[in-house]
Amino acid sequence: MLFERFAENGVQVKVYEAFYWLLKNDFGFDPQGILVFNSPSELDMDTACVFSLGGDGTFLETVALVRDSGIPIAGINAGRLGFLTSISCEFIDEVIDTLLNKTISVENRSLIMVDGLPAPLSDFPFALNEVSIQKHGSSMVSVNVYHNDGLINTYWSDGLLVATPTGSTAYSLSVGGPIITPDSASFVISPIAPHNLTVRPLVVPDSYKLRLEPTSRDETVICAIDNRSMPIASGSQIFISKAPFTVKLLMLGETDFFKRLRTKLMWGVDNRSLTGRNI
Repeated sequence: MLFERFAENGVQVKVYEAFYWLLKNDFGFDPQGILVFNSPSELDMDTACVFSLGGDGTFLETVALVRDSGIPIAGINAGRLGFLTSISCEFIDEVIDTLLNKTISVENRSLIMVDGLPAPLSDFPFALNEVSIQKHGSSMVSVNVYHNDGLINTYWSDGLLVATPTGSTAYSLSVGGPIITPDSASFVISPIAPHNLTVRPLVVPDSYKLRLEPTSRDETVICAIDNRSMPIASGSQIFISKAPFTVKLLMLGETDFFKRLRTKLMWGVDNRSLTGRNI
């Protein structure tokens, strides 16, 4: 249906090569008249929109393809929760209509920029959700966090993550971090299983320049940028700041962030609200 609608309206379609072969080999579907691309440099700058078909993990991979091009991403949820991929498959027709009628509505999301990491993470050192440091073996991780030259804290824990407002409803939420609205200009610093009970998640302005220094008895720790990770040497220095560009999310119909929290995360669900009766 998606390819047919575009063909009917004379829209040129490019498909990511890995997805093209998935369609052809696993589903026997070979759409005609399409082009294939395999890297961000092959994505035309005048592209109206990129469709991300899958779950939130697929959406994060799409961000790494779109990069700083400013091309909006339509997250079509073919996965499970789908907080980033907020558009259900049955509304694909409506998405296409907004594109053809040029009534597209987008929401800008900030990213984290990371310096000090080797390839392949340095090839696209940006995170839409979070940057995390985690233990590689059985030993805990000690992470010194600095703003400029001032020490914020030393975190003794299984790891530490720095999240964007978008990432506040992802990994950060699962380790006890607060929910932050997407338009908040902030970072959330959250320890993972802290070994001192007085340490709690901390919200700081995203104008902060952070320096992370993780050490462990193991020779390496795991550093992850969204869904990409690799071991790095204990004692490395990682520099975190706000990225100089944003990611544009295509929004369809209901854009109320709090409604999405209630429907996707069942935020504030209470039997009294569902039944309308006092309990």
